[in-house]
Amino acid sequence: MVSKIIPIPPFDCIVFGGAGDLAERKLLPALYHRQCTGQFSEPTRIIGTSRSKLTDEEYRNFARQAIEKHVSADDIDKSEVDRFLKRLSYVPVDATTDAGWDQLKKAIEIPSVKAIRAFYLAVSPALFGSIAERLGKNGLVTDDSRIIVEKPIGRDRETATKLNDILASVFHENQIFRIDHYLGKETVQNLMALRFANALYEPLWNSAHIDHVQITVAESVGLEGRAGYYDNAGALRDMVQNHMLQLLCLVAMEPPSANTADVVRDEKLKVLHSLSRIDSHNVTTHTVRGQYKAGASTSGPVGSYLDDLKKDKSNTETFVALKVDINNWRWAGAPFYLRTGKRLATRMSEIVVTFKPIPYNIFGSEAGEIVPNRLVIRLQPDEGVKQWLMIKDPGPGGMRLHHVPLDMTFADSFPVRNPDAYERLLMDAVRGNQTLFMRRDEVEAAWSFVDPIEEGWEATNMPVQGYTAGTWGPSKSIALIERDGRTWNDTV
Repeated sequence: MVSKIIPIPPFDCIVFGGAGDLAERKLLPALYHRQCTGQFSEPTRIIGTSRSKLTDEEYRNFARQAIEKHVSADDIDKSEVDRFLKRLSYVPVDATTDAGWDQLKKAIEIPSVKAIRAFYLAVSPALFGSIAERLGKNGLVTDDSRIIVEKPIGRDRETATKLNDILASVFHENQIFRIDHYLGKETVQNLMALRFANALYEPLWNSAHIDHVQITVAESVGLEGRAGYYDNAGALRDMVQNHMLQLLCLVAMEPPSANTADVVRDEKLKVLHSLSRIDSHNVTTHTVRGQYKAGASTSGPVGSYLDDLKKDKSNTETFVALKVDINNWRWAGAPFYLRTGKRLATRMSEIVVTFKPIPYNIFGSEAGEIVPNRLVIRLQPDEGVKQWLMIKDPGPGGMRLHHVPLDMTFADSFPVRNPDAYERLLMDAVRGNQTLFMRRDEVEAAWSFVDPIEEGWEATNMPVQGYTAGTWGPSKSIALIERDGRTWNDTV
């Protein structure tokens, strides 16, 4: 089965930070793939911009190398690459001064071209406000413009509100696309289909039938060149405030009345407002902070966080685990356990919904242990869904029960290339579809949950717990869930 490709109107994609890491690894390859599918209408242009003094030809060479490095050799077509590179141009611009803005305006405003303008801010968050203001000051914002901003939106509610105010002074809310690439993942989209396109799960999707939910986003890598940013952010701000709370919302939200942007986001907002507060009164029992020590990864021995940071001391957490309660009728009594960290045992992101055990075992102990049913939604790697069930082991000799999965691995079920999340999100932004993007009130509500945790850590002088690189985090994270009689799902 091949999905139908719907072309989008002509657009100009202006990438601030166009010669940076995100553009190289994700944005340029994503745009190349979308061209190859026939999704672009003409004339569509891509304009890179940054402080680097590059010519058009130098930028095209940068893009060619990005495609050769980050696109599978099977997907590289020389004629398509050449056609893609012809779309590219480059204008040096300083986001903090007036240098280059006149040239950028001249490059965009060609009288014969009336296209949607998508301004992608692949730059430091400290530059978001300045760029937005200068886009407005230089008259570059039209009714058909969009601005796409990466996380983080601020470092707390106060700074997020200030940045949102700046964006709102130049763009309407329906023109602002706050991107969270996790929401563009195929399996995240299938979570919506699983819940709301099937009659099987939704009647059971509550605390009467679900014991608890686990959300894990584990990274095996360390800082990967992000030391300056990460040491000022930490795992809670970097991952929980956006990625993990968005996943929690999709699992926990009520069925929306339609699959449209504001209707879906209204339901997610209700979940954020229902989160039980974690602050200085309960932060020591509901959270765990960790920081990796020297250990080993799949590639061999690795140093500690302080080694990677090249510092003698830091209280920044590279691991965080939370027990989160949702105060509403659907979820009261069924906690959500969240954990994320760097230098963990493997790279893996998944949602595990554990159903309550059967009320009575008719088979006796000789049949074996009856394990509660689990629905495992794997986001990366090997995207797919597994429903774990108890079945009888085939053959004579009595009743022997086994815990086995009904497995729908997407690579097996749909043997086509799985588009990267950025491909979907970029095209949705051009279309003006905000369903997979965060609304202003969502961002600020998420910070309202996270800020008291940070304040609670400070008020209680809660230390970071050391954990050996290549493990599943501090031992206290195991105690966090096991004191409730549950265990983390560490099955890879």
